[in-house]
Formats: sequence, structure tokens, C-alpha cells
Amino acid sequence: MELNYEKKNIWEELSEKEINEIFEYGERYKKFLDNSKIEREATVTIIEKAKENGFISLEEALKGKIKKGDKIYLNNKNKSVVMMIVGEDITEGMNILGSHIDSPRLDLKQNPIFEDGHMAYFKTHYYGGVKKYQWATLPLSLHGTAFTKDGKKLDIVIGEKEEDPVFYISDLLIHLSKDQRKKSMDEGITGEQLNVIIGHRSYKTKDEEKNPIKDSVLKYLNKEYGLVEEDFLIAELTIVPAGKARDVGFDRSLIASYGHDDKVCAYASLEAILKVENPKKTAVSLFVDKEEIGSVGNASMGANFFQNMVAEVLNNQVENYSDVLLRRAFANSKVLSADVTVAFDPNFAEVTEKNNVALVGHGVALAKYTGSGGKFGSNDANTEFLQELRTLFNENGVIWQTGELGKIDQGGGGTIAYILAAYGAEVVDIGTAMLSMHAPIELLSKADAYMTSKAYEVFVK
Repeated sequence: MELNYEKKNIWEELSEKEINEIFEYGERYKKFLDNSKIEREATVTIIEKAKENGFISLEEALKGKIKKGDKIYLNNKNKSVVMMIVGEDITEGMNILGSHIDSPRLDLKQNPIFEDGHMAYFKTHYYGGVKKYQWATLPLSLHGTAFTKDGKKLDIVIGEKEEDPVFYISDLLIHLSKDQRKKSMDEGITGEQLNVIIGHRSYKTKDEEKNPIKDSVLKYLNKEYGLVEEDFLIAELTIVPAGKARDVGFDRSLIASYGHDDKVCAYASLEAILKVENPKKTAVSLFVDKEEIGSVGNASMGANFFQNMVAEVLNNQVENYSDVLLRRAFANSKVLSADVTVAFDPNFAEVTEKNNVALVGHGVALAKYTGSGGKFGSNDANTEFLQELRTLFNENGVIWQTGELGKIDQGGGGTIAYILAAYGAEVVDIGTAMLSMHAPIELLSKADAYMTSKAYEVFVK
């Protein structure tokens, strides 16, 4: 019997065959990242994969009698997705993976285009927790959805192809930054200074035109996309870092990319449920929006779309539907709140407590509680559920570790765990540990990403 506990290094524990699987998984994950930078794109990608693997829409499923083994998906507002494989009796509970597909970014303001200093700009409003100074001097791309005045819907991506232009936020040159450098990092660049450069050249215009460069941009957008300035008032357009996910290190063991939080757990949840066939207990993967701004809005975990879907399935299956059945289904469920956590960073060792921080390459990270300070805002999982998971993981070769989100009084964070816990479900936070969380480009280990999916797979089955 081993009396002492020591974390396991995935790279040292797995066989050569499994190491190859890690790298193959990493390639699939990078492709997902490149195609799913915003929640609308992730929704499209996830639903395409669902259909390829035999899932049908909830609307189609309700036309017949829903039975065990049926694969059903729900597209909610083109921003969140539910994938469900029906088990024997849904009132006995579900095995649920809950991830989010939004990431910190810069959203365009409703009236974003202006001209100043012989350049045209987009005004932005940052979304989620960001260090504002990190977004300056990077190549940026434009993603999102807009409608023309005649009702044509446009899905826009500019800045990702080699031949595309990119966009840019300027910073103050070092030679004139004496006063700026005296400010705190949070004040060095303000939210209103996150103005994205989108043009500089003006066409030949009449002398009386006041904004020739802005007008030239609008003429280009109208010619290429049919857009006019009023269309921006109702559009959903966002700025994210341009470029693809890249391997890091001579050994290519890490991935640098925009959007690891929380696409690493979303993709792991997707691969996990695609491997499930005919489960005894209903299996569910949730891919939700708006987690980064507090899980508010009708595409977030705070909305009722998932509960409504379960109610529809129950109503289809039983003769005498009642709210009690829905309540039982949720109260008997078990949930992995699939979200990332912090990994130990030697450059910033002072913010974490070494005995209770996840290590890169040492497995999927389980967090009994998140929150901040005195566990405020935390779900704080029950030990009985954690014992079940420990046994499940150990018996199935899942390398796992535990980790807190920093020292007690240093800060903290939260996930969607508390929302599903409110229905009585057993819930715990578990996901991939990573570096530079919420930065424009984040970093994680391919081994941890792979092990996250393996943990989700054995749970959801």
C-alpha cells in the first residue's frame, strides 16, 4: 500500500502507442480550435459532427417515439448546443458534461466605425475578463454575424486566410511612455483605447466630405458584403487574435492558441459523447454560451433550454408527464462541470500554493471547489461523488490530479457548476490545467487535453 500521494506525469506513464494517440488527438483539437473561434462557429462545427454520427434534431425526434439509444441534439439560438443519447429511464438521472464555447474577446460596439488621425477604427467593448494591454500590437481578425437591410444573413470571417488583411490595436511607443509606465497594468491601456485600426487610405472624394477614410471603408464593406453603416447597429461582430493554433516546444508537446478556455473541455466533451453507444443512463454533453460574463442570457447555462429539452423528451416518453418527473431527472443526475483551471507557472509561483496546484502534463485537474476567499461562489462538491470519480478514473487508467485556482486570498473564479447543483445534481469542476488563461494566446499540454477527454469518456459512458 502506498501511504504517500504523488502526482503522475502522463508522458512517463503511458505507452508509446498512447503517446501517439495524444499527438493524434492534438491535431484534431487544433483543427477544432481553428474552425471554432467564436460560439456561433463552434455551434456549427459541433452540430456537423453530431449529424455525421447519427444525431437528429429534437424537432425531428419528437415526431416519433423517443427510445433508448436515440441520439438527439438541440441547437439553441445558434450559440449553444445539447447532445443527448437517451438511456433507459431519464428520471433516474443523467451523466452530464457541461462546457462553454465562448471565450474572452473584443466585441464591436453597436456604432463602431469612426475616423481620427487619418485612420479608420472600430470601437470595441471587451467581453469577459481580459488584461487589456495584452490585446495591443497583435494581428487580429473579425468574426461574427450581420444582416443587410434587405434581410440577408452574413457569416463573416476576415483575417484568418493568408491572403486576408488583419487588424491592429496600437500601443504607445517606449520613447514617449514615461507617464504610461507609471500607471498600473490595468490602467496602461483603458477599455476605450482598445480601438481597432481598420483602414488608412481614402478614395478620391469631394472636398466637403468630412470622413473620407471612414467612407472608403464603408464603400469597401458595401461592395464586398452589401453592408451599410446602419447594419452594424444590430450586428454581432467580434475581434479575436488572427492565426491558427500552433505547436510549442522542440518536442511539440504543447499547444498555443486563442480560446483554450474553454474549447479544450468542449472538444473533449464532444469526442467523449461521440464514443457512447446505447448507454444505460442518459448521456449528455452541454456546450453553452455566456459563461465568461456570468452565465446570463438565453444561450447560457442560466437559461432553461436544457431543462425544456429534457421536459420534451419526458413528455414524449411517458403517458402522464408532470413537473415532478423533470425534477427527479435533474436531482438524480451527475455532472462534470467541464472547465479549465490554472496550472503551476514557475514565473509566477507566488500566486499558487505548491501542494494544491495542478501541474502541466500531470492529468485532468479536479477541483472540489472554486470560488474565491472563503469559497464564495463555489459549488464545493460532495465527498461521496468524488469517491465515485476516484474509483472510476483509477479503474480506467485516467491520470488525474487536484488543483485549486490559486492561493486563498489571491483571487479566484467560477464555472457553471453552481447552476446545475441548484437542481440537486451532484456536480464537480474538472478540466484541463493551463497557462496564461484569458490571454489572447493561451498555452496547455497535449497530454492534459487528451487525458481530459479520456476522463469525460469513461464518465459519460
